[in-house]
Amino acid sequence: MEGYDLTGRVVVLTGPTSGLGLAAAETLAGAGARLVLIGRNRARTEAVRARLDGVAEAGHEVVVADMGNLADVRAAGEEIAARHPRLDALIHNAGALSPSRETSPDGMESTIASQVVGPFLLTSLLLEPLGATSAGRVITMSSGGMYATGLRADDLEMRATQYRGAEQYARAKRAQVTLNEMWAERVVPDEVVFHAVHPGWADTPGVRSSLPTFRRLTGPVLRSPAQGADTMVWLAADDEPMRSSGLFWLDRRPRVLHRLPSTRGTDTPERRARLWSWVRSAAQADHLAA
Repeated sequence: MEGYDLTGRVVVLTGPTSGLGLAAAETLAGAGARLVLIGRNRARTEAVRARLDGVAEAGHEVVVADMGNLADVRAAGEEIAARHPRLDALIHNAGALSPSRETSPDGMESTIASQVVGPFLLTSLLLEPLGATSAGRVITMSSGGMYATGLRADDLEMRATQYRGAEQYARAKRAQVTLNEMWAERVVPDEVVFHAVHPGWADTPGVRSSLPTFRRLTGPVLRSPAQGADTMVWLAADDEPMRSSGLFWLDRRPRVLHRLPSTRGTDTPERRARLWSWVRSAAQADHLAA
């Protein structure tokens, strides 16, 4: 990120303790940004803050919250909004592929809770401080895995009898990218812009633990975490992303949302409306328009 001076900018980042999130945190801190690190493990998140303080003194902060726990997310959002009347970027990076079905404290499938509903709620709570700057942006780390599945609304959460971790993850990532577009339709771009990003296939702890066969087969061509985080960081730092909203990026270029006719056919206005309505209700974000 040579050439960028982010001194004075405040960036909220979820999932900062390893992989893409840690790489992004180091790069943003190195450019002078002040980071608000949201992690569910206090010790690990505090260790990242200490590491970043060694990169540049910028007064980085730690907020402990599990993005799959709505009470945690609401408390985190309210704390950050009270402390920061203006924010420059919110980066949704937290996420994992779970091989077995788990349930969140609110009774939802955990992947959907932590990667779709929790981020939706946090975005809604931070819209005002993000809109207080002329360059507010919300960036969501998605995945190319979304290309394998269509848009789901009524069956976004997989039942235990049919559960497959990779499919549930793909459904969550597809929902993220669609909601990114829908946020862009609802929020004036002069206030906040929204972008989603595909990191390419990167060698992260998540890939190593959840997709060992994939990693073994593709290891020689996998990107480093820093390479995978590059576009996410660029979206947070550069002026170019402020000229558009609602796009899906890879290698600093906008990409199509569908590569298969079968998934394109699921992306209807009616299904999008049902998705927004369901996520808004699940997030208890009653202050947002339907």
